[in-house]
Amino acid sequence: MRVLIAGAGIGGLTAALAALRQGHEVEVYEQASELKEVGAGVQLSANGTRVLYALGVGEELKSLSCEATGKEIRLWNTGETWKLFDLGKVSIERYGFPYFTVYRPDLLDVLARAVRRLKADAIHLRRKCVGFTQTDGEVRLDLEDGTTATGDLLVGADGVHSRIRQTLFGADKPQFSGIIAWRGIIPMERLPARMERRVGVNWVGPGGHVVHYPLRGGAVLNFVGALERTDWQIESWSARGTTEELAADYRGWHEDIQTLIRNIPVPHKWALMVRPPMPRWTVGRVTLLGDACHSMVPFLAQGAVMAMEDGLILARALTELDGDVASRLARYEEARRERTRRAVEGSADNIARFHDRALADPVGARQYVEREWAGHNVASRYEWLFRYDALTETL
Repeated sequence: MRVLIAGAGIGGLTAALAALRQGHEVEVYEQASELKEVGAGVQLSANGTRVLYALGVGEELKSLSCEATGKEIRLWNTGETWKLFDLGKVSIERYGFPYFTVYRPDLLDVLARAVRRLKADAIHLRRKCVGFTQTDGEVRLDLEDGTTATGDLLVGADGVHSRIRQTLFGADKPQFSGIIAWRGIIPMERLPARMERRVGVNWVGPGGHVVHYPLRGGAVLNFVGALERTDWQIESWSARGTTEELAADYRGWHEDIQTLIRNIPVPHKWALMVRPPMPRWTVGRVTLLGDACHSMVPFLAQGAVMAMEDGLILARALTELDGDVASRLARYEEARRERTRRAVEGSADNIARFHDRALADPVGARQYVEREWAGHNVASRYEWLFRYDALTETL
């Protein structure tokens, strides 16, 4: 099939690579002048690394990543620590694949190089998608430069502000979550040696939380902080803040948090918006994937992984199913709708869990953490995610 993909992010390139490996003709149209992901980290649990290994790039990415040994919960003011769950060898033994923490530009680069190895000219830069039309026989993608591209189907992998989604269903109405998020990349050499640990850490506190984990073989540390504030409602990953503003937001938090903040060269901030799960995202020969149809707040570490699962399931649907294009795309959506809905809602549920006011009181905080992150509670939140196999999921 002739597959047109709007957007060369993680989801779009995963779909492109999977479809090329299945023998389809693929063209990817990206509005940016270069493939450049935001400088931030991403967590890839076993359900995501399983996809990467199936696409032949797992080992290549592993050499650029960190293999986390586990996750921890820490209390915002005392630093008291609880083990959340083991990863490392345990992830491989239990789920069959590792858990990577990855620098997003590295992941994008690995995927792009793999696509170009199969088709050197598959990715078209400076080609902004502005609309499309479809008939019974094909779909035509309209580009800002006045040119068009035709194919058997179109995949909108163009992110949270998707033009393809807007053309299909009109403008969406995201709601401000009441939370702003901070991010930054910290050179590990700036930090005390005791912070050079291959674990993911989640600090929880009243009205906010912080997540950090190592990237690039431990050379840098990824910092993400989320805080309840109502005075900033710009949904952009490129807006810069200041170290002073970030430190003020976390005044009273543990000295380790202050140490991290002081050593962030350039902190960025963005408003977290909530969009309800879409009841439908396919019309005829046009479908969506990733953030274009199921964006989520970053509190379950599954946004990128869901897009990667989408890409593999989509390629399988095009190759393994009978019927016309529209029916195959509808089956792809059906296979993904319930799982992605649960991920969107699970991410949103963690807002209250991570920010509960019970965490303000030391005694109440310990009881709260031990209750919320007891073994059976953790298993119910993560096992269904990590055990999913996009290679064998019924279509």
